[in-house]
Amino acid sequence: MCGIHAVIEVVKTEDNDSHKSNKNNDIDTLSPVLRSRLVRRGPDHLGQVKTTSSPRQDGTSVHLSFTSTVLALRGDGLTQQPFVETADGDAAQRVLCWNGEVWRVDGAAASVDGNDGQLLFEKLTATDNALDVLRAVEGPFAFAYYDGVGGRLYFGRDRLGRRSLLQQKTADGCLTLSSVSDVSDVSSVGEESESFFSSPWTEVEADGIYVLDLHGESRDQPWTVSRHNWSDDFAGDSDDIVGGLGRFNMASDPGDSGPLTADALSVQQLGDQLAASLWLRILHVPKPPPTLVDDSFSPQDRDTRVAVLFSGGLDCTVLARMAHDLLPADQGIDLINVAFENPRVKAHLAAGKDVYEACPDRLTGRASLAELQKTCPSRAWRFLGVNVPYTDFVAHRPTVVALMHPHDTEMDLSIASALYFASRGQTDTEETPARVLLSGLGADELFGGYGRHAVAYEVGASKVASEASGEAGQLKDDSNAAKNRGYAALARELHLDVARLGRRNLGRDDRVLAHWGREVRFPFLDEHLVRWAIALPVWAKCDFEYSEEGEIEPAKRVLRLLAQKLGLEGVAREKKRAIQFGARTAKMESGRVKGTARVV
Repeated sequence: MCGIHAVIEVVKTEDNDSHKSNKNNDIDTLSPVLRSRLVRRGPDHLGQVKTTSSPRQDGTSVHLSFTSTVLALRGDGLTQQPFVETADGDAAQRVLCWNGEVWRVDGAAASVDGNDGQLLFEKLTATDNALDVLRAVEGPFAFAYYDGVGGRLYFGRDRLGRRSLLQQKTADGCLTLSSVSDVSDVSSVGEESESFFSSPWTEVEADGIYVLDLHGESRDQPWTVSRHNWSDDFAGDSDDIVGGLGRFNMASDPGDSGPLTADALSVQQLGDQLAASLWLRILHVPKPPPTLVDDSFSPQDRDTRVAVLFSGGLDCTVLARMAHDLLPADQGIDLINVAFENPRVKAHLAAGKDVYEACPDRLTGRASLAELQKTCPSRAWRFLGVNVPYTDFVAHRPTVVALMHPHDTEMDLSIASALYFASRGQTDTEETPARVLLSGLGADELFGGYGRHAVAYEVGASKVASEASGEAGQLKDDSNAAKNRGYAALARELHLDVARLGRRNLGRDDRVLAHWGREVRFPFLDEHLVRWAIALPVWAKCDFEYSEEGEIEPAKRVLRLLAQKLGLEGVAREKKRAIQFGARTAKMESGRVKGTARVV
């Protein structure tokens, strides 16, 4: 995980006394707020490179400033950023700011012996075709790559948008790219600060690689930006494409496939896909530095490198259970469970009842911990019950609002607050040393876990009215038509959810979660797993056609059946609960506020 920042602006050539880069610690292009936020994402190193392009025809040049902060999680030591290739003297000819992980290159697992960013930079500097190199990378990332030889700047987010990248454009043609915004946090800069949203930051879309041509014709039109698809395989046929990964299976007729069972091929394949995804994300994580844990907390007497954002629900508990099968036996796994003091709820609790232990996610978390301890008794599980008093929520609220910007609704705040305090990983007496966090995000979108997915099926099926003709054949035809219409509606809803993950969730979540110097990893959003999942027909994931009392519910049934095979019988039957309701961050002040209302 890193924080990246780049400023690109057109200047008069005579205003620059050289075209040399400047690699020192005088980070004079950053405001104190922005510098602090970038350093929190990458506390191990901060570096900057400045360079200026060769003069253009109109007598102007392009000045570029690149900043990177580093959280070292790959290779055998700290690798400084930005990556730089110099030409004559010390002029920067190529520069890469990289925030992400290279899990695969051209489909093959990338080496974990060295730094993945360095590997990528070497590939970029060895070719004139940067697009092909970037398209070959699989993993979560955001980047800015300056090719001074070709006069181009490449930037973007990965196919699914798992890392944040914001952009800010000014009227005079200056472009700023950044992992986080510099909107004011009034809790830290005082009441005379500017409005939260005084700067027009927007998220870079996760729909391709953007290329800035620095050879603009004039200062009034300093450059042009073009977008290049992640894959040319689907050019002109984008209606059902997901992130350049493949076509979403929109089939709607299950035929006589029957109900989904534990021995179904899709259940076995999901287990294999998740194991492969986790293998990349949790093995070879370096041991955290001891300085990460504050002296005021109890000393760590065990090796813990990975923690799970743990509500006790289906997705995160399956990840924890499968992580046990992969991690060395002497490593611990922390389970971070967050609960909030919601004043509205507290007012109605029985006298003497603990407001935190009464939170739905705390109850579920402890029950799921018991199942993990029963199925994996040899693992050193540690349950971290993070309790957030209402006063802490209020004190940190401005910071959360600033981090999630440009997202600005009450629902965003509810979700972001839960993630913010969970990623801090701190109780009154303990703090996780883990710098890698696992999240189950993506499972609901891929496998049909939200309530609206069941509704989509039911509404689609209900559009076919049965005719009370009394003829068995007619009734059967009506039943088949209803089923097919239901699955067609469900497929459309799932496709929509997967396609908008980067725009709706992931950039916001990355900015909030990374604030504490930890990196969140999403095993369900591995490219190979997503490609496999979107190719499955919907009834091989969630068969709403078969919904029987006492049976495992149809929502995410493929994952529920996998949990059952892993010995997690109670987890397999756990109902879906949104994080803002499970942790009780929703409607902290008023029960009347709508989730779509803007934060003020």
